[in-house]
Amino acid sequence: MDFDLTGKLLISTPAMGDPRFAHSVIFLCAHSNEGAFGLVLNRPVPKLTIAAVLDQIGIEAGEPIGRTAVLSGGPVETQRGFVLHGGGADDPSGQDLPGGLVLSASTEILRAIAKGEGPQDWLLALGYSGWGPGQLEGEIGQNAWLTCDPPPGLVFDPHPGEHQWRAALKSMGIDPLSLSSVAGRA
Repeated sequence: MDFDLTGKLLISTPAMGDPRFAHSVIFLCAHSNEGAFGLVLNRPVPKLTIAAVLDQIGIEAGEPIGRTAVLSGGPVETQRGFVLHGGGADDPSGQDLPGGLVLSASTEILRAIAKGEGPQDWLLALGYSGWGPGQLEGEIGQNAWLTCDPPPGLVFDPHPGEHQWRAALKSMGIDPLSLSSVAGRA
């Protein structure tokens, strides 16, 4: 593998054959010869809030965060939670990522967030998106994904949704209306 996409965004194109990833924006938390792992940033789980998730694991949520949406990070292990957050919080079990971000699956970071003692910027995703060795590179080669650095404010958008897909494309100078599902080689 000649490139490492850890810390980059994957932006789906119309060539993406899997409808679960149509108009998706994924933050890549890991990318190596062994595969890739990322979290979808723009798919809130309908009618599920952080308060409900915290209640299920016995953590009381403070009012400001209780209404925060929970994301569907992808179709793999959808009962498993991942917290992506900005640095600066005490999170010894977290994995440092490019851009000063941290990935954690610890309930301790959720406790800190619930008490208002956690990081300022964070998101909770259930499940993840994963690729085996060479799979993501093949999909990129088939023009199913575009890659870019995350534009400011996109990763921790307080209102996740389709607008993040358009914003990611626009950060690359691409008009979403100009995308075609037919790819060619010049």
